[in-house]
Amino acid sequence: MPSTSKRLLALSVAALALAGCASRNDAPADIGDDDVYCRQHGVVVGSPEYVACRKDRDVQRSNAITRANRAQRNLGEYMMRNPERP
Repeated sequence: MPSTSKRLLALSVAALALAGCASRNDAPADIGDDDVYCRQHGVVVGSPEYVACRKDRDVQRSNAITRANRAQRNLGEYMMRNPERP
C-alpha cells in the first residue's frame, strides 16, 4: 500500500507541475512584433505584400504554438507511461 500512495502522490505532483506550465494561448517569445518585422523587411503598410507578410507571421506563430502544445502533451503522456523514471 505505501508504494501505491507514493505513486499517487507523485502523479498528483506531476499533474500540478504540468498544469502550471500549460499556458496554451501564449505567443512564443521569439516571434516578435509582426508590424515591426514586416516594415523592417521593406514592406509598405497597406500593400498586398504587407497583408501576406502579416498572414505568414500568423501562420508561423500558430505553428510554433502547435509545436509547443504537442511537446507539452508528449511530455505528459511520457510521464504517465513512465512514472518511475525522472
